[in-house]
Amino acid sequence: MKKQLLLTALFTMAMLFGFAQKYAYINSEYILSQIPEYKEAQAELDRVAVQWQREIESKFATIDSMYKRYQVESITLPEQIKRSREEAIIAQEKAAKDLQKKRFGQDGDLFKKREELVKPIQDRVINAVNDYAKERGYAFVFDTAGDLTIIYADQKWDINDAVLQKMGISSNKNLDD
Repeated sequence: MKKQLLLTALFTMAMLFGFAQKYAYINSEYILSQIPEYKEAQAELDRVAVQWQREIESKFATIDSMYKRYQVESITLPEQIKRSREEAIIAQEKAAKDLQKKRFGQDGDLFKKREELVKPIQDRVINAVNDYAKERGYAFVFDTAGDLTIIYADQKWDINDAVLQKMGISSNKNLDD
């Protein structure tokens, strides 16, 4: 009986240790901030966004000027010319809003530019995390940069710098592994 109980206890302990899983976490914002190509891509996105924003602001300034001129002159204008100018102002405003949506909308030019410049870098990070996690036997790797809230994380499970090293990028910290 004792032998069977001991075997059951040993089997249970072996099962528990066999199912023990390793966890790690990264901060993708930290990792990306350490990658020079990412910084360059962000700078390019910022430059393009500012340029496009100025273009749109210029169009709205032109519309505002057209509207103010129309308000001043509308008193003396015949009805047909008034309607024509109103239609022109409305058309210009629609064109400016369409351009704004085209540049900054959900699937707009800025989104496409971000996909073009940043997605390959993010894919490199994901691949490096996946490779590192498989090599080290991690069951899960969490990202603390997103909506995932982790109340406590032991530094020994932080693999940010190891991922950077896997990508061939030196970080500001020394690795303990």
